[in-house]
Amino acid sequence: MTPREILAHIREMEVRAVDLRFMDFPGLWKHITIPASALNETTFEEGLGFDGSSMRGWQSINESDMVVLPVPETVFLDPFTKDKTLTMLCNIQDPLTREDYTRDPRNVARKAVNYMKGSGICDDAYFGPKLEFFVFDSVRFDQNEHSGFYYLNSSEGAWNTGAEENPNLGHKIRYKEGYLPCPPADSGHDLRSEMMLTMSECGIRVESHHHEGATGGQGAIDLHYGPLVETADNVLKYKYIVKNVARRHGKSATFMPKPLFQDHGSGMHVHCSLWKGSKNLFAGSGYAGLSDLAMYAIGGLLKHGPALCALTNPTTNSYKRLVPGYDAPTRLAYSSRNRSAAIRIPVRSHLSQAKRIEFRCPDGSSNPYLTFSAMLMAMLDGVKNKIHPGQPMDRNIYDLGPEERSLLPGTPESLDEALKNLEQGHEFLLQGDVFTEDVIRTWIRFKRENEVEAMRVRPHPHEFALYYDL
Repeated sequence: MTPREILAHIREMEVRAVDLRFMDFPGLWKHITIPASALNETTFEEGLGFDGSSMRGWQSINESDMVVLPVPETVFLDPFTKDKTLTMLCNIQDPLTREDYTRDPRNVARKAVNYMKGSGICDDAYFGPKLEFFVFDSVRFDQNEHSGFYYLNSSEGAWNTGAEENPNLGHKIRYKEGYLPCPPADSGHDLRSEMMLTMSECGIRVESHHHEGATGGQGAIDLHYGPLVETADNVLKYKYIVKNVARRHGKSATFMPKPLFQDHGSGMHVHCSLWKGSKNLFAGSGYAGLSDLAMYAIGGLLKHGPALCALTNPTTNSYKRLVPGYDAPTRLAYSSRNRSAAIRIPVRSHLSQAKRIEFRCPDGSSNPYLTFSAMLMAMLDGVKNKIHPGQPMDRNIYDLGPEERSLLPGTPESLDEALKNLEQGHEFLLQGDVFTEDVIRTWIRFKRENEVEAMRVRPHPHEFALYYDL
C-alpha cells in the first residue's frame, strides 16, 4: 500500500490509532502510538522522533535523538487492541544526516539483501523458519542478593501426574514424548489454532501447527518461506501473536530456548535456498539432490558456524539447548534426514523448486534480522570462495564414540565461547558494509557485559545442592 492508500484505509476502516514498531538491538519490539488523525503523508517522509539512548545497545545520551520512519508495505491491523489500531513496522534514521542507522537490525537485513543482489550470485534468498515455544499456565522467578529461583507450571506437564487438580484428569505428556499427540493429551490444540488463524488474518502465510517434543505445553507453528526482510518482519508478528493469544487465555508463552531441564528445548529451524530468476540454485544432481552451489553454501555455514552462533544463539540459555540427546545439533556437520546434524537436507524437497537446506542451530531468542542476514552472508561467502563442506554425516551423531565425535567441529558450548569466535572471525559479515565493525563490537560488548558477566557472578541454585555441605 502507498501512504495515500493507507490514509484512505484508515478513514474507511474507522481506525482510531496508529502503532509504529521497530526492533531494538538485542531483539525486542518497541512501539510508539499516535492518534490516527495525526498520521499524514509527511509522516512517511519525516518520521517521528524518539530517544535512542533509552534503547539497549544504541545511542549515547548526548546523541539520543533518532527518527522512526514507517514502512507502508508492512501495514496490518492489530488483533489485540481495544480500539481499532493500524500497525506499521519502521526503519530507523539519524535525524541530522537522514542516513539509515547502522545499528538498526532491519537496516542490516536490508543491506544484506542489497549486497546479495549486487554479488551476481543470486537474486533472492528465501527463508522459512519453524519456531518452537512453550505455553505455561504459570511462571514465577526472582533473583536478588540472597535468593534466586524459577518455578514453571503446566497442566499437561509430566510432573503433575500426582497433583491435586480437583479433579486431575490425567493425560499428561511424558518427558521427551510430546511430538504430535492428539487431544486431550495435546491440551494446546485450540490455542495454537487461534494463533495460526490470527497470523493468517495479519497476512502471515502459515503451513501448519502441532505439539512439539517436550512436555509442559511445547508447540510449533511453521511459517511459509519468503524473502529475508519480509520473513524477519513476520517472525516478529509471529512472536507477538503467540504471546498475546496466550495472555488472552491467562497463559504465558516463551521462546526461551531451554526452560525445562532434561527435556527438549525450543529452536528456530531455518529452511533456506538461493534463487536466480525463477531457478532454484540449490537444486542439482549431487548429494541429496543438491547443486555444487548449494554445497558451497553449506560449506560457508559450517565454516562460520562457531561465529554465527553468537548471533543465531545469542543467550546464555541457548547453550543449554545445544547438548546431546535432545533433538538439537551439537556438531557442525550436514546430512540428509539427520536431525542430529547442524544442517539437514529435507527428503521431502525432492522437487527442484522445493530443494532447500535446514540450519538447525538457531533459536527463537535471536534477532531474526541479524540471524537471517548472517546466514546469508555465510552462504554467499561459501559460494564465492567455493568452500566445500566435506563428506556428509549420515549416522546418529549422538551415538558416535568420543574419538569419532572429536573429528567433527562442534557448536560452541557457551555464549562466551561463541562471542570469542565472532570476535576472531567476522570478516565475512563485513563484506558490502552489511555488518559494520561498530555493530559487531557493540553486540559483543553488550552481550558480555549484560549477560555473560551477569550470569558468571551470580550463585546458581544447583550450586547449593552441590556445595552447601562442604
